[in-house]
Amino acid sequence: MSDDGSNNAITQQLLNRLAAGDGQAREMLISHSMERLRRLARKMLRDRPAVHRWDGTDDVLQNALLRLNRALQAVSPESPQRFIGLAATQIRRELIDLHRHHYGPLGDGAHHVSDPGKIDSQGNISPMHEESDSQMSPAEQVALHESIDSLPSDLKDVFEMTFYAGMTQEEIAETLGFSSKTIKRRWRDARLLLQKILSQNAEK
Repeated sequence: MSDDGSNNAITQQLLNRLAAGDGQAREMLISHSMERLRRLARKMLRDRPAVHRWDGTDDVLQNALLRLNRALQAVSPESPQRFIGLAATQIRRELIDLHRHHYGPLGDGAHHVSDPGKIDSQGNISPMHEESDSQMSPAEQVALHESIDSLPSDLKDVFEMTFYAGMTQEEIAETLGFSSKTIKRRWRDARLLLQKILSQNAEK
């Protein structure tokens, strides 16, 4: 059995224990998945340089795990894939809050000005402005991440696995038990629906 297969088998056992009311299973589940969740947080943070400028992976992960712990007290994911999707949602929400914190009216990012290559009198090179995520403004980025929760569950699963976990359509198809054609269609439908939701919200 592959490492991923073995990890998923253990995760499934812990999820079954959680669903059965085992109070220790929640902490064991998070502990067992720690490295996997750290990799996920690192990727999601790396894809958001505007936040990565101010916060490290461990900062994001620590708060996201607190969110995940609370979420697991209310819901019991039925599969490792649903568990990772739930974890990705908590990391995403933490990144949204951090983005608002840094780029809100009183945030450091909103008032920080630096020119690439500029050197002060002490010979220190000031940091370059990072380009915004996907060439979107901070407000647009927050709106996008918030709107994902409005997607139907089948589209949301595919979007999160693609956009956050970086899985290929073939990997998602194997994980969810659907054809690659179905996953491709759901990925397209998720993006079209998100565009519609964002457009409607912008008009309000």
